[in-house]
Amino acid sequence: MSTSPSAVQPDVKKHLTSSILLWVRTDQPRQTGMDYWKGPHSGIISATPGLAEYRQIHLAEHNPGRWPVTDGVETSIPADRKVDGVAEVTFQSALSPLQGRKQTQLAYKDEINVFRRTLLYAGPPNSSRWYDVAGPGETVGARALVYLRRRDGVGAGEFRRFIKKQLVPALAGTGVLKELRTQTFLPWIEKLWDTPDVAHDNPDDQHFHASLILGFTDTASRDAFFTSKVIEELSNQLRPLASAIHAYDVAAALTYVRNGDILPGYEE
Repeated sequence: MSTSPSAVQPDVKKHLTSSILLWVRTDQPRQTGMDYWKGPHSGIISATPGLAEYRQIHLAEHNPGRWPVTDGVETSIPADRKVDGVAEVTFQSALSPLQGRKQTQLAYKDEINVFRRTLLYAGPPNSSRWYDVAGPGETVGARALVYLRRRDGVGAGEFRRFIKKQLVPALAGTGVLKELRTQTFLPWIEKLWDTPDVAHDNPDDQHFHASLILGFTDTASRDAFFTSKVIEELSNQLRPLASAIHAYDVAAALTYVRNGDILPGYEE
């Protein structure tokens, strides 16, 4: 597979998306927290005005790190920082977050019922990109979520350009992806999501700067992808730029709001 920028340039739709990384409480069974998030808590978020899409990314409980060992890059996910799920919230416009302030306050109050730590990562308008990589009738049967940490000394602009012009074409060029979404983040600021009674500890050396959602036909395709020559080539390109690559298996991706409409029930 070619990893040159001319390999594949898929069509793209640009959005304004925030991702909230979530850790469920440990004083109750993990599944209890995941079920509460899927149920009562989802209703609060779904009712927020101005949403284009609201999706919950439920991560598998066992997630040591999918990305292969790469010299000088943290690919094993530390147990104490292993994320349980991600709320993926896409807005209709740059003004939409202001519309939802009242509903956001309800979400703030409800977090203590299910989460022990929450971290919001936001990007500027158009920094969330959804690429058209699936053929007609092709569906996603398995996903992976990848978080990237920029290496010290690497500029934010250089990092974003690499993702757009090198990484995305290389991934699309594999021909195996049925979903490809990327986000690049602004510097993390606790005050953007400083909910009461929930931890927001996020040391500087633990910050993330970008994420990828990769969709596959099935788990066998996902397994083959992460052991392929493609990943070795990408690791070699990423090594000078990224100090950490945390690749998670996704257990479920549940959509509650699509195209601005609240769905009668979540869709996988």
